[in-house]
Amino acid sequence: MSEGEMRRGTSAKVPIQPVAPYVWEIPQSYQPGMRVPGRIYADENLLEKMRTDLTAQQCSNVAHLPGIYKWSITLPDGHEGYGFPIGGVAATDYEEGAISPGGVGYDINCGVRLLRTNLTEKEVRSKLAPILETLFNYVPSGLGSRGKIRVTPNELDKVVSDGVEWAVEKGYGWAEDGAHCEENGCMESADPSKVSSTAKNRGCTQLGSLGSGNHFLEIEKVDKILNPDVAKRFGVESEGQILVLIHTGSRGFGHQVCSDYLRVMEHAVHKYNIKLPDRELACAPSKSNEAEEYFAAMSAACNFAWANRQMITHWTRQAFEKVLGKPADSLDMRLIYDVAHNIAKIEDHSIDGKQTKVYVHRKGATRAFPPEHRDLPADYKNVGQPVLIPGSMGTSSWILVGTPRGTELSFSSAAHGAGRYMSRTAAKRKYLGNDIKRDLEQRGILVRAASMAVISEEAPGAYKDVDRVAEVSHQLGIATKVARLTPLGCTKG
Repeated sequence: MSEGEMRRGTSAKVPIQPVAPYVWEIPQSYQPGMRVPGRIYADENLLEKMRTDLTAQQCSNVAHLPGIYKWSITLPDGHEGYGFPIGGVAATDYEEGAISPGGVGYDINCGVRLLRTNLTEKEVRSKLAPILETLFNYVPSGLGSRGKIRVTPNELDKVVSDGVEWAVEKGYGWAEDGAHCEENGCMESADPSKVSSTAKNRGCTQLGSLGSGNHFLEIEKVDKILNPDVAKRFGVESEGQILVLIHTGSRGFGHQVCSDYLRVMEHAVHKYNIKLPDRELACAPSKSNEAEEYFAAMSAACNFAWANRQMITHWTRQAFEKVLGKPADSLDMRLIYDVAHNIAKIEDHSIDGKQTKVYVHRKGATRAFPPEHRDLPADYKNVGQPVLIPGSMGTSSWILVGTPRGTELSFSSAAHGAGRYMSRTAAKRKYLGNDIKRDLEQRGILVRAASMAVISEEAPGAYKDVDRVAEVSHQLGIATKVARLTPLGCTKG
C-alpha cells in the first residue's frame, strides 16, 4: 500500500487563494494553530487533483509544526501522503523547531541518479532487448527482493556509516562517483547504534536490490535540449544520446527506521505537549534526544540508499559492457548526478534577510541548489545543481537546474517526479498489464517487469503529466529546463 492510499478524504473545503501565476496560498487563518500559511506551486490542472484528495489539507496541517518558517510548501507534483503530502517541503528552526519522520517518509532517501553514455539511439536500438534482459538479471527487483550479496550486521554498520565510499572500496564503481552525489553520497551524521536490530536484519538481505513499485532502471534517449550550455556541462551533448536513470531507495532498512521512530515520536508529542492536527505529523523538538536519534538513524538509512544505488550503477555498467563488448569507461558511463527525494537536511537559508540554520524536510522533493552554492561539485559550481525529475514508465523525464529563485520560493527544492494521479489499487482496476506492455512496445518502448501487476500499477495513466510539472517549475524559476528525455526500455520490480 502506498502512502497516498492510507487515508480517504478530500481538500474541498480548504480555502486556496491565487497570489501570483502558479502560486496559491492557504491563509494562516484557515485553522487555529497554523504558524505560517500553506503555499502550493501548481497550475490549475495540477491544483484540481490536489483538491480531490487530502493534499491541500495536509499542506495546511504541516503549517502547525513548531518552528516552521515562511510557508508549508507543496510542489507541482504534490499528492496525498503520510502526514506530509508527497511533494511537501518544510523548514524548521535548527534550535527551536521540530523534526517529523512524516516529513521524510518511509522510503528514506528514495532517490534517482542519472548516468550518461557516448552511445546513440541508433547504436543501442538493435541491442536494446538483450541490454534490458541483462539489467533485469543483474539487478534483483520485485516485492521483497533480496540483494545479490549478503553482509553481516557488523559490515552493514560500515555500509550505513560510509555510504558510497563503502561501495566503491568494495569494487562497486569508480572513485569519482561520490563527487556527483548529494552529500558526496554520505551523511556524516549517521549513527548505526541508533538503528534497531530489526532494521539491520532487513538491510542485510536487501542491499543491492531495486525493489518494487515505482522503482526502476530506465534506458533513455535525449529527446530535446533546451539549455545547450548547461546540458554540455552535465555531459549531455546531443539529441539521441543514451542515458540511464536509476530510481530506488533504502528498501526495508529505511522503512523500518521510519516505523521505529514514528512510535518514538508519538510518545514525544505527548511528552513535550506538542499540539498537532494529525497524529501522522508526530515530531519532537529539534534538540531533544528523540529528534537527534531519529536524525542519526535517518542519516544511516540515507547512506544505505546511496550505497544501494552505487552497487546498481556498477551492475548497470557491467550489463552494458557484457552486451556491447566494450568497457564502461570507453562508453563514458559517468555519473551526472544523484539526488535524494525523501530526506531531512541541516542547511542555511536566508529568512527575512538573515542567514538561518534550519532542518529542511523534503518529502518527495529534490534539492535544487543555485550556482555558486558551496555544496555543489566543482565542475557544476557556476551552472547550478542538476535536478532530475523522472516521469512514469512510458513518459518523458526531465533534467533541470537549480536557480537563485528557488532559494526564495522553496528553500532550494523542486519536484521529484510526475506524482501519482491514482492509487495503485485503482490503477490495477483500470489497466491491464499486458495491454500496457503491448501499447508501449508499439511505441518502441520495451518493458521488463517482475509481474504484469506491477505494470498495471505503474501505468503511465496512473501518473500526472510530468511535462506539466516541469513546466510549472520552469515558469516559477525554482528549477529551469535543461533537457527532456524519453524512454527506450524500462525494468521494474
